[in-house]
Amino acid sequence: MGKLIEFAGITYKVVAAALLAALLLGLAPASQAASNGMLKVGVLEDPKSLNLWLATDAWSNRVLGMIYQPLFIREPKGSKLVPWLAASEPVYDPGKMTYTLKLRPAKWSDGTDFTAEDVVFTGNTIKEFKIPKQSSKWSFINKIVAVDKHTVRFELKRPKATFLTRTLVTPIVQKKQWEKVVAKARKSEKPLSALLRDSVDHPVGTGPFKLEQWKKGVFVYLTANPYFFGKGQTIQGFKMGPYIKGIIFKVFGTADAAVLALRKGSIDFYWNSIQAGYLNQLEGDKDIKLFVSNKSGLYYLGFNVRKAPFDDQALRQAIATVIDKNFIVKRVLQGYGERLWSVIPPGNTFYYNPDVPKYGKGLNHDQRVKKAYEILKAAGYTWEVPPVNAQGQVQRAKGIRLPDGDPMKEFTILTPPADYDPHRAMSGQLIQEWLRAMGMPVVSRPMAFGALIQKVKGQHDFDCFILGYGKLSLDPGYLRAFFHSKMNKPNGWNMSGYESAAFDALATDSNNAMDPDQRREKVMILQNMLMTAVPYIPLYNPTIIEGVRTDRFTGWVPMLNGIGNLWSFCDIKPK
Repeated sequence: MGKLIEFAGITYKVVAAALLAALLLGLAPASQAASNGMLKVGVLEDPKSLNLWLATDAWSNRVLGMIYQPLFIREPKGSKLVPWLAASEPVYDPGKMTYTLKLRPAKWSDGTDFTAEDVVFTGNTIKEFKIPKQSSKWSFINKIVAVDKHTVRFELKRPKATFLTRTLVTPIVQKKQWEKVVAKARKSEKPLSALLRDSVDHPVGTGPFKLEQWKKGVFVYLTANPYFFGKGQTIQGFKMGPYIKGIIFKVFGTADAAVLALRKGSIDFYWNSIQAGYLNQLEGDKDIKLFVSNKSGLYYLGFNVRKAPFDDQALRQAIATVIDKNFIVKRVLQGYGERLWSVIPPGNTFYYNPDVPKYGKGLNHDQRVKKAYEILKAAGYTWEVPPVNAQGQVQRAKGIRLPDGDPMKEFTILTPPADYDPHRAMSGQLIQEWLRAMGMPVVSRPMAFGALIQKVKGQHDFDCFILGYGKLSLDPGYLRAFFHSKMNKPNGWNMSGYESAAFDALATDSNNAMDPDQRREKVMILQNMLMTAVPYIPLYNPTIIEGVRTDRFTGWVPMLNGIGNLWSFCDIKPK
């Protein structure tokens, strides 16, 4: 802890430890906190692990993202991929199906050189151990070669668009730190498990910060990495820092405690989207600024199309027509969000298709009911009491019957519980009422998140569900993962059970298309296919609302998915 404070050229370990404690408890005055250059960030949970291969939760990845770095990252203005540890764009040889990549001169946080051997080691480790969250990004690479200290050549088995958009954004690990761990794991009975179990107490990275201390359940303390390759360089118009001495991630556990800490000045940034209910407490504070950012998210209603009645496209289209997405955004999200019409959100500007079918858009309640009634009536559905009477007036329907004449059986919409996600739980209740008004016997039922995932993804034992992805990749390869027939298996990502030979072929072609514009054309068609078939009904995408103190630091960089990004942490400065 003696590295924290330097006064008159002398480092005081006792004073440093005392000040860190004061900062964590919110006891240090604002001027002292700012002058010492320590950014205090409020988080809700501890990292689950600092083992890069094991970490899948957001809190672990936020810390690890300050330490481990990829070859390319997204820039803040248009989310375009730009060289990071790479020095320039890769050179493609279509004849040999190879990419050659030059690396920046860089060092690891222990002062040793970052080289092509580290890239080769990272890729080969992922391929050998089939590391779950990374394996698919590297499986199509035949060989990785260190041409020289700062040049890597990737030999592909087949063309793959995702090489540029997914493989090259993989964090790179240090061969020196990991080669003994890998060698030991290789000899064990279960090599992958052994690799994932390694504790990695002090990860060595090339990022702007390095781990100083982690007190579980209390804080994670990072200090500026003196060897960070970007320091002083201008990248994408930003003269890179970091300009702060370090970051303290303080674990609060509840949003109430974190928001209160932001108001009191105990933290400088609350790294989580602030729920609308807290905004009144923050909006009048002159020392707090709220940033509202778009998200690459998808929250949706999914159907089990493997069984009746949800194997009927007409029924799914009618349900999509009845749902009032505008009401959900206004009342449930209190205006902090956007309606979704496609499974690719609008923030993904390059791949988003604005011309997919938009069921119910621009219609009022009665018009939506009448339109849904027309769809169902044409498909052979009947009612004891129809939703539209003989005079063309909307009424509450009763006793819907399937095209074969059988009454529709009661079905369930599974949602996470309100204490886990009130938006999804409340959306389920609203959809229940809209469908009941159409005569459908439906119940919205909250279920513990883990149990819900098991029923939907593991057992395929469900009717409908409401789930979401809070941070979708900007690479559209997930369309294949979510809807390809090969993924329609227990614990596969095709949870709806949608199957289409035409979709399968085009989704595979799109993931292999090396030309971005050609790939974009295919992705546009894929979205149209999905929104015609509607195995999912996209509902909404919440905006991110983040709060910072303006009396201590300045320089936050807004971008898609919020200000909590690497560009911000390399650019913020004490006031």
